[in-house]
Amino acid sequence: MHDSLRIGTLVGAPDAVRVIPQIVKHGFESFSLTFWQTTGATDLAETAARVRELAAEHDFIISSVGIFGNPLTGTGDNADALASWERLIDHAHLFGTDMVSGFTGRLTGQSIDESIPKFAEVFGELSKRAAGKGLRIAFENCSMGGDWQTGDWNIAHNPAAWEKMFNAVPADNIGLEWEPCHQMVALIDPIPQLRKWTDKIFHVHGKDATIAWDIVREYGIHGPQPYVWHRTPGFGDTNWTDVITILRQAGYKGTIDIEGWHDPVYRDELEMTGQVHALNYLKHCRGGSFIPNPI
Repeated sequence: MHDSLRIGTLVGAPDAVRVIPQIVKHGFESFSLTFWQTTGATDLAETAARVRELAAEHDFIISSVGIFGNPLTGTGDNADALASWERLIDHAHLFGTDMVSGFTGRLTGQSIDESIPKFAEVFGELSKRAAGKGLRIAFENCSMGGDWQTGDWNIAHNPAAWEKMFNAVPADNIGLEWEPCHQMVALIDPIPQLRKWTDKIFHVHGKDATIAWDIVREYGIHGPQPYVWHRTPGFGDTNWTDVITILRQAGYKGTIDIEGWHDPVYRDELEMTGQVHALNYLKHCRGGSFIPNPI
């Protein structure tokens, strides 16, 4: 038996059938499958069937399928992003998941306020499409280098934006794919935010950050020195025991899936070393392996 709060990792969906058999042996209990800007040439039904075979063999689940692009513009490299959202909503059940995740998109170079009406138009329809199939939609809280006034990818990176989004599309099946890292980059304390927003947190990315407060105090955040680094859990500033405690207290039913490939130290040949350390660290923070009670 598994703990109800599984720990897993992100895998690029086009590579999932090749990659998962190589890493599942390390103890990953779930996988979040991701696409970048388009589902492209991937045969979703065939990929889902092969992944489900692996899941049955190795006892893992697919926590979510995701498309990370800008579905609000429909131009350039994002021309297929909206259609990819629709495709994943239509195929998610084949993967055994009830969740599709990604960026909201935004009107390129415009403010969050200016992007809200287009967000409401696009995700008003997508949320209905998803609800009709019993699915939830979760937005990652990543700024992708944008801020309140301008950006290219996503508006769901600030709690004030979340208020506007959920007021514009008041659907129970849209929420957040949250992680502390992106909030810490903005110097937001993630713990009180987590307590406040647990009812809208559908999925958690296992990604942390290290803030160099000495550099912030000396150079600020616009100087020549980097002041924050994305980190794999277990190497950053966050106490994930607190995160998991808050999630459990709120009745969280999702997974925590490690988002690797960002750590400035545990990278390249040390990538999976860091990810497996994060896997074991997060399992420790949740209390270890599940132990059934005596009858």
